[in-house]
Amino acid sequence: MKSKFVAAVIAAGIAVYAGAEEVKTEWYTVVDGTMVDKNTMNGFRTWRALACDRCHGANQQGMVGPSLLESMKIISKEDFVTVLTEGRLEKGMPAFKTSKKVMSNMDNLYGYLKGRSDGAITKSKVKPIK
Repeated sequence: MKSKFVAAVIAAGIAVYAGAEEVKTEWYTVVDGTMVDKNTMNGFRTWRALACDRCHGANQQGMVGPSLLESMKIISKEDFVTVLTEGRLEKGMPAFKTSKKVMSNMDNLYGYLKGRSDGAITKSKVKPIK
C-alpha cells in the first residue's frame, strides 16, 4: 500500500520528505509553497524589479492588466515571450525587448508566474530554497 502511494506521488511530480512538499517541473522547483530554486527566485526578482504588480496586482490577481494567475493557465510559452518582447501596446502592455533584465530572465520569469498560476507557489513573495 505504501509503495503505491509513493509511486503515485512520484508520478505526480511531488516528493514528500521530512514533512516538506517539493513540486518540481521543467520550469520551477518549489518547497512548501514559498521556497523556490535559484532560477525561479530570479524570475520573482525580475517581476519585482519591473514593478509588474502596478498593472497585474501584487498577487498577480489582475488590476488594469489581466490576472496572470488565469492567463498563465492558457498562454503558451511562445506567446508569453511574444507578449513580453513585443508588448500589447493597445492594451497598455509595454514591450520589453530592449530590457536586458527581462531578456536574460525570460525563462525564469515564466517559471515564477507559471508556478503561481499552477498553485505550486502559494504566495506571491518567495524565498530561496536553503
